[in-house]
Amino acid sequence: MSAGFAGAMGYLTDHRAALRDDPRQLLPSAQSVICVGKLYNAPWPYSMHFTAGERAWISRYAWGDDYHLVLRRGLSRLELMLRERFGHFDARILVDTAPLLERSYARRAGLGWIGKNTCLINQQSGSWFFLGELLISLEIEPDTPPPDRCGTCTRCIDACPTRALIPGENGSVLDARLCISYFTIELRGPVPEEQRRYTGHHVFGCDICQDVCPWNRRAPVTADPSFQARQFAPPLERLAAITEDEFRGMFRGTPVTRARYSGFLRNVAVAMGSRKQEVFRAPLGRLAASPDPVVREHARWALEQLG
Repeated sequence: MSAGFAGAMGYLTDHRAALRDDPRQLLPSAQSVICVGKLYNAPWPYSMHFTAGERAWISRYAWGDDYHLVLRRGLSRLELMLRERFGHFDARILVDTAPLLERSYARRAGLGWIGKNTCLINQQSGSWFFLGELLISLEIEPDTPPPDRCGTCTRCIDACPTRALIPGENGSVLDARLCISYFTIELRGPVPEEQRRYTGHHVFGCDICQDVCPWNRRAPVTADPSFQARQFAPPLERLAAITEDEFRGMFRGTPVTRARYSGFLRNVAVAMGSRKQEVFRAPLGRLAASPDPVVREHARWALEQLG
């Protein structure tokens, strides 16, 4: 974090960063951390096998319902089962909502190893799963971390269009300032111009470093309807024309709303400029007249890419 790799994500480096090392900062009586994983891989092609340039790519994790709510329901059921067996104890459910080094705890709990793509990888299930935690005041026997099985493979590092994965002695480090997911989800304001042409058709998130991972080659598919695709690769031209109310309706209850309407239109404009298809000229012309200065600037950049 001291190297500035977090970019504008201040919540990773501000006063909350000091809370991540000890779960008792979140639950003073905590004795154990129960880590769970929820598979979300859906039976649709990976981004590297989908070449329809006129369509938008939305990260796999955001195709269905908001995972925060789904995992919280499951962890609530787990807590109830434990209370029925052990009686009263203190507990707190966490689903990416509090400062906790969840991948590190999940590794120590035996759920997988942290791969070179910085994702937690399970030998049987790959990396397509969400993480959640239940802090409890009961002491339970700890599990054993699995060995790192990435070996000499560097497919994720080599495949990243923006070179956001930096190899090191102990795996890789993700420089968010170069990450397509960061540009399309977390970043407010302009996407760095020198990176726009590398974003391809991504309008929310990026799965490339997981798509190429050999451990995901035979990853199981979830039957949970919560994670089935509501909007699989919608046409970019259609997305460029939606109103703010239509954006909210189309993506209500999914993670996509985190990008916000203006950020999403910015992403659509960049994707159109990156794909350089003449059919995008008219929708980009309309976006270039947007009252939002960020959307307007990115649409004009995209028009320049068309010539």
